[in-house]
Amino acid sequence: MNTDSSTRAAADLTRLTRWVDDFPEPGVQFADVTPVFADANAFRDIVDALASVGAGADLVAGIDARGFLLGAGVALELGAGVLAVRKAGKLPPPVLGREYSLEYGTARLEIPADGLDLRGRRVLVIDDVLATGGTLGAAAELLADAGAEVLGVAVVLEIEVLGGRDRLTKHPVTSLLRV
Repeated sequence: MNTDSSTRAAADLTRLTRWVDDFPEPGVQFADVTPVFADANAFRDIVDALASVGAGADLVAGIDARGFLLGAGVALELGAGVLAVRKAGKLPPPVLGREYSLEYGTARLEIPADGLDLRGRRVLVIDDVLATGGTLGAAAELLADAGAEVLGVAVVLEIEVLGGRDRLTKHPVTSLLRV
């Protein structure tokens, strides 16, 4: 990882992340990185730091929805394609999907089943926050099931107390800031 950009990205995250208690449900603390992305220099630092771990990727998979923003920026930086990994019901059928658990319920991720051949594609999976690991784990499994080679997963912020990294042992995990 590029240490200059990752050091700047961690400082930006520490300074600009907004923490919201009891959202989206009581007992959950939400890390709102919207202010980080709205700062041009901070966003550049984050994209540079995430791209530095994507060597060899020919596709960046960004997870709905903040992962879309990050994934697009990282893909441009790497000269790679970008794939939006969507929440259930956002894509027309047929789709490939994966159910998963998160800290406050269950959900499903989907990708197109037609028009996109992932066999042999080298994919970096990107999201904003690693909490319990359910979302990233489901995305990585979904892509692997579709024939992709998942090179790793990368996030902006990792909430260590939730142990999400432990659910992602099949792939290298990069987080720019661990709290």
